[in-house]
Amino acid sequence: MIRRSTGLLSFGKFDSKGRHKSHLETLRERISSGPSLQDFINNPEPILKEDPEVWKDYEGKLKREKGEDQRLRLPPWLKRTIPTGKNYSRLKEQLRNLNLHTVCEEARCPNIGECWGGGEHGTATATIMLMGDTCTRGCRFCSVKTSRAPPPLDPKEPINTATAIASWGLDYVVLTSVDRDDLPDGGSNHFAETVREIKRQNGDILVECLVPDFKGDLEQVKVIADCGLDVYAHNIETVESLTPFVRDRRAKYRQSLATLEAAKKFRPELITKSSIMLGLGETDAEIEQTMTDLRTAAVDCVTLGQYMQPTKRHLKVVEYVTPEKYAYWEKVGNEMGFLYVASGPLVRSSYKAGEFFIASILKNRKTSNIQ
Repeated sequence: MIRRSTGLLSFGKFDSKGRHKSHLETLRERISSGPSLQDFINNPEPILKEDPEVWKDYEGKLKREKGEDQRLRLPPWLKRTIPTGKNYSRLKEQLRNLNLHTVCEEARCPNIGECWGGGEHGTATATIMLMGDTCTRGCRFCSVKTSRAPPPLDPKEPINTATAIASWGLDYVVLTSVDRDDLPDGGSNHFAETVREIKRQNGDILVECLVPDFKGDLEQVKVIADCGLDVYAHNIETVESLTPFVRDRRAKYRQSLATLEAAKKFRPELITKSSIMLGLGETDAEIEQTMTDLRTAAVDCVTLGQYMQPTKRHLKVVEYVTPEKYAYWEKVGNEMGFLYVASGPLVRSSYKAGEFFIASILKNRKTSNIQ
């Protein structure tokens, strides 16, 4: 989520010629000269010490105590610039013309400009949201629209999506969707048809499917696992104790684990992936247990990122987890034997997915060569 920042604004700044600078100009200067997300992930502690300017006007705290109800102020490392760039503008225009939706926009992801623009390695990725923009579930962390009876599926969506993706020159695409509990198959066949059409038009595109739990129906999991995708993803979202309060009542912790485990059994060579949000009140022991549960279910890759309250109607943030702590969880995940761990304040389940996947494959090949 991208917020308006008040914590970095000052009252009355002047440039070298004595001209008064607006708050917006001051903010832009601080953003452009500040450290990047990657700086924090790679080496968080020295930056926090060497760049006290980042903290200068921050008067908030990082965690709400029990019984406190006020909203926490956004810490400096979660500030993001407004997305721009040629790739970003082109993708946005084509999405509108084809009536396609992305979770990047619907979920207000803070990394949209970086992923759509290609990032430092030029690996352009996008996360397309199939089956409309209205969900049958109402998770308390999610800003996507909800309804018990969403509009019917668009039968042209699979081919429209595949044609658009082929024309964009993407290296990697993530297909996700709203939950469609109103459909007998949960939309699994619509998903599978889209993947097959993408691969038919361009077999070099890597496809990740971030899918629902299909109410625990493993036959629908098999439909997805066998459709030709490269990565099967389903998000556990949070620790077991918080699941009933954070996710919709139909989404169950053990049910999610079962679908991930089943996907791997249906296709052992398939890469499986899940994601955990931090900052909802979970303990360190619970986070470690969740990661252990995912490894026990043979999940290959895990991402950990900060929960950010999308609107005032949604769950408040209990804690803003520091970059140092994310580095710690990355170390723990690697020691547990995950193929790859992406852990950072602004990491999302599909964050820079192409680079994530490529790094995983290269690491796997290197391990195989050593053996």
